[in-house]
Amino acid sequence: MNADGWLADTRTSYDTVAVSYADYIRDALAGAPYLRAALALFADLVHATGGGPVADVGCGPGHITAHLDELSLDAFGIDLSPAMIDVARRDHPGLRFEVGSMTDLDLADESVAGLLAFWSLIHIPDDAVPAVFGHFRRVLRPGGPLLLGFHVGTESRLKTQGYGGHPMKVHVRRRQPDQVAAWLRDAGFTVEAHMLTDPDESTPGALLFARRPPRSSEPQAGRHTVRTQL
Repeated sequence: MNADGWLADTRTSYDTVAVSYADYIRDALAGAPYLRAALALFADLVHATGGGPVADVGCGPGHITAHLDELSLDAFGIDLSPAMIDVARRDHPGLRFEVGSMTDLDLADESVAGLLAFWSLIHIPDDAVPAVFGHFRRVLRPGGPLLLGFHVGTESRLKTQGYGGHPMKVHVRRRQPDQVAAWLRDAGFTVEAHMLTDPDESTPGALLFARRPPRSSEPQAGRHTVRTQL
């Protein structure tokens, strides 16, 4: 799949639904205690390393970025969609948001203390994921934690309509946690834990915690480490 094509389709789709999506997702965390617990744990892990800037990559309208800010993290958001960034800035004027792509992450090496990608990997083709994870590792400080959230499954579907009935053209990908963990290990991460959410629903979710190892113990890319499953 041509990178320029699917990126452009994703950007246009979320520009189209930005306002409706923000209304749809605004109170989602209030009814998601396990997601809130995962975010609290992520915040604790960042604080334990000494704190610093935290990137919410694929931040959408900024609701997760704002929640991280409430957890005393120095969080900022990045999203492919300029319209989403406009909404995020409107709704959370005290926070920093910028347009950018996880496929070419415009952050300095080792510049963030933590990185989160909450259901923002679902539109990335499989063959682009390793490069994305390479960017995540590059920008994280040694010892910095990574939290991923994604749909669990084995198939992909084309989403042509969503959030207020607006047209969209994005592929929604479901993945197995073991596959995502393998990609992370190949990128040089240590995978520390994962958990399933809503395992009895038609589309379960996964939360996966990983870490760029401290400099003294960083593995070579491709080296596998032991996984602890929650």
